[in-house]
Amino acid sequence: MEWIFEPWPWYVAGPLIAGIMFLLLFGGKNFGMSSNLRTMCTIGGAGKKADFFNFNWKSQRWNLTVVAGAIIGGFIAANFLSYDTAVDIDPDTVATLENLGFASAGQAYLPDELFATDALADPMSLVILLIGGLLIGFGARYAGGCTSGHAISGLSNLQLPSLIAVIGFFIGGLVMVHLLFPLIF
Repeated sequence: MEWIFEPWPWYVAGPLIAGIMFLLLFGGKNFGMSSNLRTMCTIGGAGKKADFFNFNWKSQRWNLTVVAGAIIGGFIAANFLSYDTAVDIDPDTVATLENLGFASAGQAYLPDELFATDALADPMSLVILLIGGLLIGFGARYAGGCTSGHAISGLSNLQLPSLIAVIGFFIGGLVMVHLLFPLIF
């Protein structure tokens, strides 16, 4: 049972994702996490204010189960199925992050400087998280889906708009890491 406590290699995780995608495609469903935000807004009554939210949300209940499973599974994996939360990254990257003020670089999946509860008391961290969340939400809506929807579901369906979106995600990530991240920190 020791293997359950280690990160699973690509040759296990990849076929599992492919199997889930096959089942979803076979069932006529499209996977995407950001579409759940629309569903939750509709449940909350946003359809009375905007036509975008006026749809039969009950047809998307299955996708809410996916979100609940991701949250519960992530919690279980992080708290009960992990011995070590250290991240094996390049020493040069660790040195660069430490120079930018991230002392926890390489020690955790999420840097404590941004994601620990103490960081919520720091106005700069709070502003970064809020602006980042708004940009991600806007980007997912503007692109017609999030990275998981386009990269997994859209590419599985051989959709050209998803390929364009995924290329844009990668370019945006490179710009953020190499140009904006050093400016912000």
